[in-house]
Amino acid sequence: MLPFSGNESERKTPRADMRGTTGRIGMESEKRAEEIQGELESKFRSIGKGKYGRILKMARTPTRDEYKKTVYITGIGIILLGAVGFAIMWAMIYLPTYF
Repeated sequence: MLPFSGNESERKTPRADMRGTTGRIGMESEKRAEEIQGELESKFRSIGKGKYGRILKMARTPTRDEYKKTVYITGIGIILLGAVGFAIMWAMIYLPTYF
């Protein structure tokens, strides 16, 4: 064992040096993270109290029958739009040769 010379208390370890230099930066980023978290929490707390709160309270999950009807009508709309697009494309390709 090495004898105690009295200078050991003044000597800094690399770990202590790292804490000293990055501690301030870590504290600043931690404060900023807490501010962001506080802002988000306040926004989420006021979700049901704004102008859309009543609508959100009345909202419910659709029944199986309502969901099937919605999917059916949406599918028909997609097919019709595709057919119209195909007809326009066909007309743009083949009809100019007749004029």
